[in-house]
Amino acid sequence: MSHHEFASCIKACNDCAAACSHCAVACLDEPDVKMMQRCIRLDVDCAGICQFAAASMSRGSELMKQICRLCAEICDACAEECAKHEAEHCRECAEACRVCAAECRKMAA
Repeated sequence: MSHHEFASCIKACNDCAAACSHCAVACLDEPDVKMMQRCIRLDVDCAGICQFAAASMSRGSELMKQICRLCAEICDACAEECAKHEAEHCRECAEACRVCAAECRKMAA
């Protein structure tokens, strides 16, 4: 299989990783950082799995479908948490997570 077959999923994963990394750092500048702890933790986890998923598809890993299923689950959790917050960076992150989760589920089907 060519990694070109998964281009839209790889892009969604890379976009989500970037949005999550940005959100995590931006959350540190929020007035109540303690309230943002779960968001930051999920952002970091989500960015990591998205990068791993993109890499697994790029190299045609035999486990890429399982990795993408897990990525979708983590993206769902991150989107749910980010959606609880009013900050624009959280809203943008939640949307990127939703797109990535959908792409990963489609790829893994």
